[in-house]
Amino acid sequence: MPRMRPIAFALIVACAGCAAQPSAVATIAVPNDDLSRARIGETVTVGGPKVTVLEVLEDSRCPMNARCVWAGRVRVRARIDLGSGSQTRELTQGEPASFADGTLELVEVLPDRIAGENARPISPADYRFGFRFMGGL
Repeated sequence: MPRMRPIAFALIVACAGCAAQPSAVATIAVPNDDLSRARIGETVTVGGPKVTVLEVLEDSRCPMNARCVWAGRVRVRARIDLGSGSQTRELTQGEPASFADGTLELVEVLPDRIAGENARPISPADYRFGFRFMGGL
């Protein structure tokens, strides 16, 4: 019987790893950043100013699955509402624009463009824009 104890102990340890594991749960990555995101026609508050993208003027970004000489750019026409009034301006991704007491920047544009057999134009309804306002009191 003394020989049974080590075998029983080994079985218990081995089976402990077989215990039911919690099923995998799908997780949605939530960006941990200071961007305010909106679609065309949606108004979003970006640190102070309210921004509404009215239209995409240019989307010449290099597709994510291609090699390009130039990264391309995205230009949008947007309405910016400040406490003192509203104005329509052109914003270019990665180029901060001066407003009030700070700068507004179009930082992110989704979805990425794709080249090749799966390429298709991006519908205006599919675009999502991320903005950042730097400045203020």
